[in-house]
Amino acid sequence: MKRVVVANGPNLNLLGKREPHIYGTRSLGDLNDAVRAKAKELDVEVSLFQSNHEGEIIDFLHKEAPGSAGIIINPGALSHYSLALYDCLLALAVPVVEVHLSNLHAREEYRSKSVTARAARGVITGLGFAGYDLALEFLTSL
Repeated sequence: MKRVVVANGPNLNLLGKREPHIYGTRSLGDLNDAVRAKAKELDVEVSLFQSNHEGEIIDFLHKEAPGSAGIIINPGALSHYSLALYDCLLALAVPVVEVHLSNLHAREEYRSKSVTARAARGVITGLGFAGYDLALEFLTSL
């Protein structure tokens, strides 16, 4: 069975509470449930993780990503500046899809730049939870 690694970065634990006009009212638990349901439909195993700490995310990816079908990552604010996370994604040599719940290009100028996106096969932005579904479909089709 294929396995996909899903990592969510800083402040995504506050989904449903943080800026609901941007991120919606559904929680991280709701997101994880939706990802698990899609994974079951696609007959793929998922390994889910969220942290507010860059090093913890990198450690998780080092441990879980090798041998997987790929990584779905929502780096949150780390996408704008984390060269360490970018280097990690490159080093793991598995396909990466970067997902953002909101449309980064419709927000503040600094949010439209992602250093981590260069390590990704693709970036899905602005489709909410559906972005994770699309990323799972893509990675399992490879």
